[in-house]
Amino acid sequence: MLKPLLLNTALLPLSLCPLFHSLLFTQFLRRAPTNLLPHTFSLISISLFSLDLTVPPIRASIDSILSSFISKIWFTIAYGRLYLLLLRSVVIKCTDVPCAGCVKMGAGGRTSVPPVNRKSETDNMKRVPFEKPPFSLSQVKKAIPPHCFQRSVLRSFSYVIYDLTIAFFLYYVATHYFLHLPRPLSFLAWPTYWAVQGCILTGVWVIAHECGHHAFSDYQWLDDTVGLVLHSALLVPYFSWKYSHRRHHSNTGSLERDEVFVPKKKTGMSWYSKYLNNPPGRVLTLAITLTLGWPMYLAFNVSGRPYERFACHYDPYGPIYSARERLQIYLSDAGVLAVSYGLFHLVMAKGLAWVVCVYGIPLLVVNGFLVLITYLQHTHPALPHYDSSEWDWLRGALATMDRDYGILNKVFHNITDTHVAHHLFSTMPHYHAMEATKAIKPILGEYYRSDETPFYKAMWREARECIYVEPDHSTQTKGVFWYNNKL
Repeated sequence: MLKPLLLNTALLPLSLCPLFHSLLFTQFLRRAPTNLLPHTFSLISISLFSLDLTVPPIRASIDSILSSFISKIWFTIAYGRLYLLLLRSVVIKCTDVPCAGCVKMGAGGRTSVPPVNRKSETDNMKRVPFEKPPFSLSQVKKAIPPHCFQRSVLRSFSYVIYDLTIAFFLYYVATHYFLHLPRPLSFLAWPTYWAVQGCILTGVWVIAHECGHHAFSDYQWLDDTVGLVLHSALLVPYFSWKYSHRRHHSNTGSLERDEVFVPKKKTGMSWYSKYLNNPPGRVLTLAITLTLGWPMYLAFNVSGRPYERFACHYDPYGPIYSARERLQIYLSDAGVLAVSYGLFHLVMAKGLAWVVCVYGIPLLVVNGFLVLITYLQHTHPALPHYDSSEWDWLRGALATMDRDYGILNKVFHNITDTHVAHHLFSTMPHYHAMEATKAIKPILGEYYRSDETPFYKAMWREARECIYVEPDHSTQTKGVFWYNNKL
């Protein structure tokens, strides 16, 4: 009953793209009880057909747009891959719901279903080894096929075009057709736009992040040009963040020198921490972190490493940067100011509400995902942190966690589920990272960690369990710190 419903829903006309994109988020229900799925898809189907019946001008207009040659070409490039990806995600696989060929006959005529191979919660909580690994970085690199380190300008730009095409199409539909929707459908369409556009723009952010790592092409000037344009459009000071992020990669896992999400020791906890160590306090902390965390980090170095004086990503003379980097910090500031100036004129022309709905809220989604992704990659009860007596680069780079975001792994260009490989070889382009991750797993062994817990559950668990770090007094090693939550 469920398979035909999923297939019929997936084959609805693609011309109804705004609501079609809400199907992306059914991936979030993949671990929920299966009886929720039919109702979800039925609701989306009803909404789609309601739009088709009640607002025929919209259907006619979109059909007219897609009938032109150029629109068809762009539509095929941008949405062909997305549609195939969606089909692979929502059609139930044999490993989840067994078909007749998967069911084996047991003793006494009973049938048995092969168990799904998933990590247990105990496996996820098993600590990463903190001893110096028995392999070197060069040995890990030799396990990776050489082509994984090759950067293609054409392939890298194809992802830029792909993301920007989807973003522009969503913008076009939202600004041209949402105002004509009946009020109930408008309440559904705008949140769908905010969520999907925010996810797509997070993918754009990740590509700019690759430019900062010189993973976009073989030409540094091209990487910096593309990165400056894309990050400035998202109000990120490109060079400022590039240099501080480089120091994060150079000092990952160090309690003294890491740049972001540096955990506090128990002795450094604030007096009010114990009042926030409860469900309401965690909700408040997460809400502030996901909404204000990114701009507060850029402006005031919140959650960053302590400096001897005030640190700010917009200050060319701040302690984060060296004298030779100052000119590029000015250039980063100019990029953000130019986009801000354009937004100001857009507010004057279109109104504040228009800019907030079309640009502001999706940007808020981008900032939230950016903070969440970074937080979950470096915060986990199984991950160690080191002080100066124990830290070394390789162990610090291995103190990261690959996470599973479902279909969003692809939307985010796999920065979520290949982060261990990214920390080991940051100049590797994202489109080779999955292959590289599979290649290095046998070499890393227990030093490689991934957690398939749905990200929203993992976020809550880490907020509950990872309050501060302290040494494990049951071991002789005093320079290795682990998360704890007992205040």
